[in-house]
Amino acid sequence: MAAAVNLNQATLAQLPLAVAGPRYRRARVAHSIVHIGVGGFFRAHQALYLDRLLHLPGNEPWGYCGIGLLPQDAAMVAAMAAQDCLYTVIERSAQGDVARVVGALLDVMHAPADPEAVLEKLADGGTRIVSLTITEGGYYVNQGNGQFDASHPDIVHDLAHPQTPRCSFGYLIEALQRRRKRGLAPFTVLSCDNLQHNGDLARAMLLAFAQLRDGALADWLAQHGAFPNSMVDRITPATTDAHRALLRQRFGLNDAWPVVTESFSQWVIEDHFPGGRPAWELVGAQMTADVAPYEKMKLRLLNGGHQALCYLGMLLGYQYAHEAMADVAIARLFVDMMDIEVTPLLSPVAGIDLAAYKRTLVERCANAAIGDQLARIGTEGSARIPKFVLPSIREQLARGGPIERLCFTVACWCRYLEGHSDQGAELPLSDPYAQQLRAAALRGGADAGALLSLQHLFGDLAAQPRFVAQVSAALARLYGDGARAALQHVLQAG
Repeated sequence: MAAAVNLNQATLAQLPLAVAGPRYRRARVAHSIVHIGVGGFFRAHQALYLDRLLHLPGNEPWGYCGIGLLPQDAAMVAAMAAQDCLYTVIERSAQGDVARVVGALLDVMHAPADPEAVLEKLADGGTRIVSLTITEGGYYVNQGNGQFDASHPDIVHDLAHPQTPRCSFGYLIEALQRRRKRGLAPFTVLSCDNLQHNGDLARAMLLAFAQLRDGALADWLAQHGAFPNSMVDRITPATTDAHRALLRQRFGLNDAWPVVTESFSQWVIEDHFPGGRPAWELVGAQMTADVAPYEKMKLRLLNGGHQALCYLGMLLGYQYAHEAMADVAIARLFVDMMDIEVTPLLSPVAGIDLAAYKRTLVERCANAAIGDQLARIGTEGSARIPKFVLPSIREQLARGGPIERLCFTVACWCRYLEGHSDQGAELPLSDPYAQQLRAAALRGGADAGALLSLQHLFGDLAAQPRFVAQVSAALARLYGDGARAALQHVLQAG
C-alpha cells in the first residue's frame, strides 16, 4: 500500500484519485470574508459552499480568512497553517463516503497571539463581510429577559481594554470604530449560528455593546450596518482520531484536522449585503427576503429534537445520536414531540413538505455513519434550551396546548446537570454557566425549583404554574424512578 499523502498546497497535484481538490488558483482569491469561529461546522458548511463557487469563473473576489478567538484554538490554527489552510471534508451516508479537499479558507489567525493583527484585518477596507459561528451563547443575551448582558466578564473586560479584546463583540466593535474613523463603510455581519432571527439578534446585541462604548459609533452602525438573517443546517460531529484514521486508511491522505459530516446541507440567507456578496445561489444556497419560516422550522424541529434525545440519551448510557435513535422509546419521544407539540406552532414554508422534512430529520439523526456525539449536541444547554425548547413551551402555554414532552426535555437537562448517568457514569458539562448550573442541580436534586429560579435562563416561565408543575413532576420521576421509567410515563401522555 502506498504511503499516505501529507496534505498541503505543494501536494495538491498528488491527491489520491478518490479525493477531489480545488482546481482554482488559490493565490488569486481575495481574503474578503473574515469568519470568526473556525470550527468543524463552518468548514463543512459555509467554506464548502464558497469552495464550490470558486470553481465557477469570476468569483475570485471572495475567499475566507478565519479567526480563532479562544486560547484553545491554537492547536487548530497550527494544524491549518502546516497544511496551508487546506483540509478535507468527508461526507458519510448509507451510500458510502465521499472526500473532498477544500481550498476556500486562505488564512487562519489566532486572536490571542496577535490581537492587533486581527483588529487590523477586520478594519481593512478589503474585508466586506464578517461571518460568525460563535455558538448560541456567544451573543451575550440574558435568556430571562432577552436583553444584552452588559455585566458579563468578557464585556466588562472589552469595554475597559478595547485594544486587546477577548470576545467576538470586542473585536467587531473596535474594528468598526476604526473603520468609522477612517471613513470606511461597515462590513456586513452575517450570523450563521442556530438562533432565530440571528441577524436581528446580532444587530441588537452589537448596538447595545456599541452604545456602551461610544454613542456616535452606535448611531453610525445603526444607520449604515447590515445584519442579514440566515438559517444553516448540517450535522457535523467533532473531529476525532478515528476520522483521521479513516481518511488515511480509506483515502490515502494525512490531514491533521479533517471534518466529517452528513450528505445533507441547507443554507437560507436574507439577501441584504450592501458591500456585495458571493453568488451563493449558484451552488445551492437559497437567497430570500424572509428567512424566519425556515429558521423556526429548523430550530424548533431539528435543534429542539436534538435537545430531546441528547440529555435523555446520555442519562440512559448512550454516546451517539444514532444509538439513542435506535432506542424505540427515544425515537418515539423525538417524533411525538415534533408532531404533537411543535408542528402545530409552525407556519407553512414555501417549497417544504413538512411531513417529508420531519422524516428526513429522523433519518439524519439515526445516521450511524457520521457518529454524532450526544455530548457535542448537549454543549451549552444554558443557551440551547432557552432558544430551541422554551419558545415552543411559551407558545403552547399561550394557546393552552400540550407541553408534556417539551417539559420532559427540560427536566432531562436538569437531571443531566447533576453530572451522572443512571448507571453512575460521569457526564461531561461544557457550558459557560457550568459552575452555577451544577451547584443549583446538586442543591435542588429532585426539586426543580433551584434551577427554574435562574431568571437569566427561564425568566417569566418560572411564574407559570403549569410549566413548573410539568418540569417538577418529570424531574422527580427521573430521580426517583430513573430515566427509562420516566420516559415510559411521558410517552403515555395524551
